[in-house]
Amino acid sequence: MADFSVTLPSGEIWVPQFVADLNQEKCIGCARCVRVCAREVLELVGVNEDGDVIHIDPDGDDDEEYEKKVMTIAHKENCVGCQACSKVCPKKCYTHEAVQV
Repeated sequence: MADFSVTLPSGEIWVPQFVADLNQEKCIGCARCVRVCAREVLELVGVNEDGDVIHIDPDGDDDEEYEKKVMTIAHKENCVGCQACSKVCPKKCYTHEAVQV
């Protein structure tokens, strides 16, 4: 097996690094990453005192339902391997890896 790669017009080989994991313990819920991801890979969610994930209604956000906001990987299959999310993350929460084909 080999890593999935793309030959760019310049002839250079690019090996995309797809989102593999997100450390929610380090995440501060700043949402910088979701703003730069045009592929709807990520979703900002709330976490209550029991550690349960609560989906946030963007139109009617009720802060009393959760203790903090964190990012989650909602649609990993949409990732194109650009790593924009990890480039803007101030806490370095993301892990990326190549895909084997």
